[in-house]
Amino acid sequence: MSYGYHGKILHVHLTEMRFEIEEPPEAFYRKYMGGSAFGAYYLLEHTPPETEPLAPENTLTLAASVVTGAPISGQSRLAAVAKSPLTGAIGDSQSGGFFPAELKFAGFDAIVVHGKAEKPVYLWVQNGEAELRPAEHLWGKTTDQVEDLIKAELDDPKIQIIQTGIAGENGVHFAALISMTSRANGRTGMGAVMASKNLKAVAVRGKMRPTIADKKGLNEHARWGSKNFPESDIYGMGLYGTAEVVSSQNEGGGLPTKNWSSGVFEGWAALDGQTMAETILKERDTCYACTVRCKRVVETERVNPRFGGPEYETISTFGSYCGINDLEAIAYANQLCNLYGMDTISCGATIAWVMDCFERGLLSAEDTDGIDLRFGNAEAMVTMVEKIARREGFGDVLAQGSARAAEIIGRGTEELVVAVKKQEAPAHMPQVKRSLGLIYAVNPFGADHQSSEHDPSYEWYPERMAEIGLNDPQPATNLNEEKVRFALVTQHLYSALDSVGICQFVFGPSWHLYGPDQLVDAVRLITGWDVTIDELLQVGERRLNMMRLFNAKAGFSRVDDKLPKKFFEALRGGATDGVKLTEEEIETAKDMYYQMSGWDVKSGNPTAEKLAELGIG
Repeated sequence: MSYGYHGKILHVHLTEMRFEIEEPPEAFYRKYMGGSAFGAYYLLEHTPPETEPLAPENTLTLAASVVTGAPISGQSRLAAVAKSPLTGAIGDSQSGGFFPAELKFAGFDAIVVHGKAEKPVYLWVQNGEAELRPAEHLWGKTTDQVEDLIKAELDDPKIQIIQTGIAGENGVHFAALISMTSRANGRTGMGAVMASKNLKAVAVRGKMRPTIADKKGLNEHARWGSKNFPESDIYGMGLYGTAEVVSSQNEGGGLPTKNWSSGVFEGWAALDGQTMAETILKERDTCYACTVRCKRVVETERVNPRFGGPEYETISTFGSYCGINDLEAIAYANQLCNLYGMDTISCGATIAWVMDCFERGLLSAEDTDGIDLRFGNAEAMVTMVEKIARREGFGDVLAQGSARAAEIIGRGTEELVVAVKKQEAPAHMPQVKRSLGLIYAVNPFGADHQSSEHDPSYEWYPERMAEIGLNDPQPATNLNEEKVRFALVTQHLYSALDSVGICQFVFGPSWHLYGPDQLVDAVRLITGWDVTIDELLQVGERRLNMMRLFNAKAGFSRVDDKLPKKFFEALRGGATDGVKLTEEEIETAKDMYYQMSGWDVKSGNPTAEKLAELGIG
């Protein structure tokens, strides 16, 4: 008997309009666990690496995991994986909410989508049964309209839906997948991939809850989390959301401002979590079975609480990145991204890049459809969000992301792009957290802030770091051999979390509610497997190696592990005035990272020996 999972993967062949149910053995589940490890596996199996990202041959995987749907905080996570239209490399994106758990209750551990339907359809999955239904009437509709129409059509208000929006239909390279109209698989353009298949949405509902190996033990584990949450370091995130860190980021000189020209923003106080709580916050929301309730729900005259509220990354990219301290305008931009289905990070960062170019005279109102795109112009920012989603005028160029837009425009605008592998960098500065710069460079799907632990935690949480074999704390600004090892080990842990399908706010090696040893306990209690932390770390390592293998086959190598020029220029003002990275320290760190990973140092790709060690064919 299997515990924690159903042992069924639904393959949807859109070209032939047929289904196939795969029933992998237990060894498959223990080897990969689920999440984006499943996604990387199926991409390697079914997608030729030279495939164009928006071609029918690109395989899209929506994966839960062996723990999804269990009654414990942090387990309701969904990975979306395909070849990315934004980067051309493997794409990976994570989300929470209620859809992941409901997918499991509908009878499947993952859905793998192949081919392209002749006409728009949506997928309806209920209690182990699947059906493709016409969706031409849903095409061109906003995410709230699609939710309402599908729930009315299927006569069930409790259905959970994930969908591509108008931005995805228009092929915006950073289009997102949206569920609950407020949760996003935001990064790497998975919304564009789904839309390219004429698949508008996936709706799920069911009562097939997976069996828990030790239900009593898991209940005790969950009760410990609820009891200790008020005393934990994550409690503030529950009260104030991810926006809680705006003030500390700014104080430390690590709040990206005006397209990464500075790490301090004079308008930060108007954007932080406490300000939100005292002004536009309506309520706190949560994901399935989670005690933390970090999700914000905001409301103003033009901001509908149905679309949730902005996270720290969104506040930064539409706020400090753009020199904007108007929280209401930022919340409205967030709503538009959820309404149309776009990644707020890439969208906001691309607009910030335009503003930087505009201020320096590299772009003019003649280029920007007459819009005065200077730093601080909140309504101009909001207008550009709309134009990007609909690919209208200058928005058509920006819909390809800042890196490709710069290639089209030229005129020196390329020098101001802040992206890795063409994916815009999130709002955590490697000038302050040195190893984060290394991870931004080597991460398979572009710059990502949730792919390793951030540097200060090594000094702040030595006991939890010791649980994963890290016993020599280093200052945040170091990038020596031990710090590279810290980056690699925590990258393996975070990769494991994205495979096991666990929220990185709830479980982790530092400020999290649960530590690494408790992660092992949770997996054991749910699955009945006698897993160890080393086994879970290897699951994470395997996922990363599969991703790098796909990229290598697609033509990527060490030369693509390159940081933007702005990271090597001195910041202005505040605690990080004059601070910059150096090419030498990053290249030296990359050498050490590749060696520690068992990869070829020259190419930056996994060796045959490493792939064999991890059982990657």
